[in-house]
Parts: sequence; C-alpha cells; structure tokens
Amino acid sequence: MSAPVNPQVQTSAAAAPSATSPTPLRVALLGCGVVGSSVARLLLSNREALAARVGRPLELAGVAVRRLGRDRADLPAHLFTTDAEELVTRADVVVEVIGGIEPARSLILRAIEHGASVVTANKALLAEDGPTLYAAADAAGVDLYYEASVAGAIPLLRPIRESLAGDDVRRVLGIVNGTTNYVLDKMDSTGAGFSEAVAQAQALGYAEADPTADVEGFDAAAKAAILASLGFHTRVRAADVHREGITEVSAADVAAAAEMGCVVKLLAICELATDPESGAAGVSVRVHPAMIPRTHPLAGVREAFNAVFVEADAAGQLMFYGPGAGGDPTASAVLGDVVAVARHRVVGGLGPRESAYAELPVFPMGRAVTRYYISLDVADRPGVLAAVATVFADHGVSIQQVRQVVHETDPDREGTRSPGAELIIVTHAAPDAALSATVGALANLDAVRGVTSVMRVEGD
Repeated sequence: MSAPVNPQVQTSAAAAPSATSPTPLRVALLGCGVVGSSVARLLLSNREALAARVGRPLELAGVAVRRLGRDRADLPAHLFTTDAEELVTRADVVVEVIGGIEPARSLILRAIEHGASVVTANKALLAEDGPTLYAAADAAGVDLYYEASVAGAIPLLRPIRESLAGDDVRRVLGIVNGTTNYVLDKMDSTGAGFSEAVAQAQALGYAEADPTADVEGFDAAAKAAILASLGFHTRVRAADVHREGITEVSAADVAAAAEMGCVVKLLAICELATDPESGAAGVSVRVHPAMIPRTHPLAGVREAFNAVFVEADAAGQLMFYGPGAGGDPTASAVLGDVVAVARHRVVGGLGPRESAYAELPVFPMGRAVTRYYISLDVADRPGVLAAVATVFADHGVSIQQVRQVVHETDPDREGTRSPGAELIIVTHAAPDAALSATVGALANLDAVRGVTSVMRVEGD
C-alpha cells in the first residue's frame, strides 16, 4: 500500500512558479534556547547552501518563544512570536526544541494535523509517547524525524533506523549523557568527590543548576528507551527502563575501580535477552553505573563526550563517538533532519515509519545477566572466606576472582572489635536477581561487618 498523500505538500509543489524562483519551504521553530538559537542562526547564515542541498529555499517563518523582549541581538526581532499555535499552522516543517511533554506534544500534533513534517530533539516526549506522534504522522502522511534526541551531533539514530534496517541489532552499549560522563571522568582523573565534580560541571556549563535529570539517570533512560525501540523493533518507554544514577558513586568506588584496571561510567545498555527460566525472548534495557576495563574503547571517552557501541549480526561492532550536547553540535543533527524532510517535500516520498512489529516484552532488571563487584568489610578470622563462598554457592553465583586486604589496625572501631579485612569479589555473569539476593545474604552473615560497595561490571 502506498503512503498517504499530503495535500499540502502536493499543492505547494505544484505552486512552484519556476525553477529559478521556487516557492520557499517555511520552517517554524519552537523554542529559542541554546539549541534553538543555534538552529535559527544556522538556518539564516547557511540559507544558500541549504537551498542548494534541498532544491528549494528554506525560509525561517517564525520562532515561538515564551516571552518577547529578551535580548536576541543576533536574530531579527520580527521573527519572534508568543503564538506558537498559530505559527505551526503556516509551516511546511516544524522544528520543536522546547523539551518536556507539554506544550510540546500538543504543538507537534497540531503541526502534523495542519500538514507539517516535524523535526524534534525531545527525548522525554518520544520516550513517553512516541507511538502517538508516529500514528499522527502516518495518518497525515508527513515525516517525524528526531536524530538530535540522542547523542547530540553524533549520527546514531539514522544508522540504526535506516542503515542497519537489513541487519539484526543485538546490543547497544553506550555513554549517552555528557554531564555524568564529565563528573565521573573528573572523579577518576583528579580524585574529586561527587559534589566537587558536579560543581565543576556546573561552572563549565555542562550541568544544570538542578542536575537531577542527569545525575539520577532520567535523561539517559529516555535515550535508552529510544535506542531500544529502534534497535529491536519493539515499543520501549522510559518507564520500562531500569534506572540508577551516579549520586551514590563515591571517590572510594572510583579508586577501587582504578585498582582493578577499570573506570566507572554511567552506561545505557539495551540488549536482546532470553528469560533464564522460561527461555522466552525479550529485551533488557537498563541505565546504571558500571565498572569497565580501561582497555575497552568506552573507557577512553573523556569529559562531556558521548559514545555508543552497536552490535549487529552482520555488521559486527560499530562505534559512534562525538559531542553529545551543546548548541551547535545538536543544531547540526537538527538541521540534518530538516534537510531530509525538506527533500521529501520537494521530490516526494517519506522517511521511515515506526517499526514495532517484534512486540517483545521488556524484562525486569532481575532477569538481566550481569556481573558484580562486591567489597565486604569482614572479620579477620578463620572460616570467613568459606562462609562467604557458601553464600555464593547457595545462590548459584560463581566467583571469578577474590582478593583480601588485611587491616592490621581498626581505629574507627575504637578497639571494640578485632582487626578486620576487606574482601573484594568479582563474580561471573549471573541473573541480577541472584546477584542481588547474594549481596543481601552476605550482609546478614555474622562475619560480615558491612557491604561497603557493590557495582556492576560490564565490557568484557
């Protein structure tokens, strides 16, 4: 069945008076923050080159903002309006960089209803209600593009959605949040604590005044949902993603990772999985801090950069790397989408539609197969290691390596207990539920004074 024809597209193409004076395609911009202002500036400054690439001029029809009167000296004042609902009704392409759920969703749906193709960078909206936007775009016969919603300037979504459409993606593993990567990188390279590293990120503009969305993993979880939906042809929402942030990562954790030849990264992990009990197919999607070996390519991703590994059956391992945020880098991805949908307006055709035929279940975190690093504060006496090993055996978890560091003095305990030891254990891969239960049982052992650190290990 052929794609529905958009009457507005047909009319505007027919109305082009001549090859020398083609009718411009009108672009409406919703939002003029860091990204929006870069998009507007590049649309205006690169108008001739963009027209040559599209086949018709791109005219910035207007910029919707919340308030007029702010100093935007680099952009013409007549472009600005507070009436976003009216602006989207007179555009061929609408670019949404407001962010959040509302009013972005209502404005996108209104734009689609009036025949406009939409380019958005809104990861939160796509991860919560992407199917609604897809359905509306399908019904109207327009495009919905969103390359800039994940990993900023890095060409990532289009390769997964289009270039790998004939392949089977098996796993996506990546660093998709620049703020947390900067924080963890500074904790590793300088020995800074979490709060100190966050303050440095805020001073440099890498972190918001309220960094909760970043450091608690909400931003990365939304991006993981989008990556999993595209890669595995199944609908995954942000609420389906197991999420842990980096607020509990201490300088001691980072130092312990360094002793093992590892670094700590906040990872988005999306993978095809098999239920260890039933054998049923599904997907595992999670965001959490993890230790990875310094020999792994992701370990070398420094400061606020992003990088994503994609593993596919035929293509093998692919790595995408670059700036994951910022005005101009993100605007580059936005404008790439604008050119793509504008070309469809000129020559006909539509981009990819939603592909969710697989309908795979999203497994809970307990079924994910991973490895643990566990540090225990234990009494230094005979039988402790045997008792600990028994707990692992009882839960079906095997130990890959173990190391004991004896503390000859125990000043923090004011002589109330005998000198202790630190027992460091790295497990083999096992279901997360079994690993978590093992940690709980270890905490109840008489010989274990405390579980001082637990972190997942990835990347082998």
